[in-house]
Amino acid sequence: MDQHVLIVESTLREGEQFAGARFTPADKQKIALALDRLGVPYIEISSPAASARAFEDATMLAGLGLRARLLAHVRCVPADVRRALEAGVHGVNLYFGLSPLLRAHGHRRDVDGIIAAATECAGLVRAAGREARFGCEDAFRTPEADLLRVCAALDEAGVDRLSLADTVGVATPRRVDELVRLVRRNIRPGTDIEFHGHDDSGCAVANAHAAVEAGARLVNTSVLGLGERNGITGLGAFLARLYACDPALARGYDLARVRELDNMVAAMAGVPVPFNAVVSGANAFSHAAGAHTAAVLRDPHTYEALDPAVFGATRTLHVGHHLTGRHAVAGRATALGLDLDGASLETATAAVKAAAGDGPLDDAALDSIVRAYGAPHPQPLSLTAGEGLGVRGAARREPAPEGRGQGPAPEGAEQLPCPDPSRSVPFHALSSAGSVS
Repeated sequence: MDQHVLIVESTLREGEQFAGARFTPADKQKIALALDRLGVPYIEISSPAASARAFEDATMLAGLGLRARLLAHVRCVPADVRRALEAGVHGVNLYFGLSPLLRAHGHRRDVDGIIAAATECAGLVRAAGREARFGCEDAFRTPEADLLRVCAALDEAGVDRLSLADTVGVATPRRVDELVRLVRRNIRPGTDIEFHGHDDSGCAVANAHAAVEAGARLVNTSVLGLGERNGITGLGAFLARLYACDPALARGYDLARVRELDNMVAAMAGVPVPFNAVVSGANAFSHAAGAHTAAVLRDPHTYEALDPAVFGATRTLHVGHHLTGRHAVAGRATALGLDLDGASLETATAAVKAAAGDGPLDDAALDSIVRAYGAPHPQPLSLTAGEGLGVRGAARREPAPEGRGQGPAPEGAEQLPCPDPSRSVPFHALSSAGSVS
């Protein structure tokens, strides 16, 4: 796995299928422009043949002058393909359900019928000089012989890539690895493999990563994983997974834009950013336990696989918490311009733990305890913002209003120089009730 991974970003197609979501034309334009700034090479949209509004939106998006290539998700119906081509998209993502279930209860075609219809439509796309992809819907519940037969036929028809879709989220990373490698061995070297994975059983990101390791070059994502049912591979989570494996795999993507994009799309879709969302969750870079905060103060890599600065985030150290430790309390004292000797630090830490036993402490309560045991620092340190390690308390953060994304982080964190300038990354040390991200 040594090549750049190409993301086919499907918020404007799969994300539109998220229950309750309705993106206005203005929303779609904002999302497309934001994805383009982040650096995704492909943006997938709903079929322009679906409705008059879908066609108008497709032509609007095609006229934005994006660096990203616009792809339309289209049935293997010649009229639908022609309508997509009229809208001005750069490519057409054809698809057919291949599993026995979808053949029997969906389109009711046999394998020969699928190959015939898909080959005709792929020919229309290629004749127009556009990119052609064929998506094997429900590939992971399709007999291998049928899957390979269809893939070989569409490969021979000249499609640019074949997509293996885990349509109902039943695949495991091991099975994804097996199937991607099997298909890779049975198609031309120049034909790319794409992966589309749903998250019904919680494996979407892991499966996407397994697909890349096995030879897939393209992966479908959506912002926050929005999509049918539990959605698909989340854009931010997948980029974080790539970066954690090897930062080179995520080159070309502006990772610092992920959080802004997550919050924007969440607000448009009328949902909050989940508290545990990778990168964007309120607690994504939070530390509370004393042993953890002490180690993070010395070297953030001890308890962080991702550098929050790369993703435009800051750390949160929870000081007013019953699990706090001496190093966090000492950091708070220093931020207040106070010195705590060994005995005073032990006593102050015990007092904070006791006071926080019934609930997290806000700034005032935390600082009152620290001041009771500290002596003024003879030479108070400058607390210029951005110098590195910030230590502060915070009031309780109320839950985000229903139907809104999480708002911006609280401002005003005091700053202290990092012990190691080579790791000069802003910290926010808060009471356990507060968190910024």
